[in-house]
Amino acid sequence: MTNYRRDRTCGGTWFFTVNLAERNRQLLVEQIEVLRESFRQVMRVYPFRIDGIVVLPEHLHAILTLPAGDADYALRWRLIKTGFSRSLARVERISASRRSKGERGIWQRRYWEHLIRDDNDFARHLDYLHFNPVKHRHVQHVCDWPWSSFHRYVKLGLLPVNWGDGFDADGEFGEL
Repeated sequence: MTNYRRDRTCGGTWFFTVNLAERNRQLLVEQIEVLRESFRQVMRVYPFRIDGIVVLPEHLHAILTLPAGDADYALRWRLIKTGFSRSLARVERISASRRSKGERGIWQRRYWEHLIRDDNDFARHLDYLHFNPVKHRHVQHVCDWPWSSFHRYVKLGLLPVNWGDGFDADGEFGEL
């Protein structure tokens, strides 16, 4: 197995992109309660904080903070993905490579991670994930996407409900 180089910053805050193997499926929103339960189960055993999250039909973005002294986000993602997969019927296509290793074909094996460097980096990544449903043209307004931490930020008074309305689908600010 390949030994990927990963940052091992304990207690870090990380931005992740995690994708389904079959990018044309809508499994994550169709099975949102299963995904939520998988997160809850892992958080009970291996705590972490969800600073921001958006779940789209075939991928999700999340900003997670690990406890001080802990850098093992890979374990958490493996358990979240495994818990989700085990709760679903085996109807996905499975490649010969995955079949030979006894793997399911639900998730892409890898995910993208980025260690958040500072408050500005955090804000940029949080904005990115909250705006993602508009970028992918699932909705016209950020507030219309139900599976997003955006609603928590609005409830806390940290963002206005119409946040993002001045941006086009590419995240660029439109005409004034």
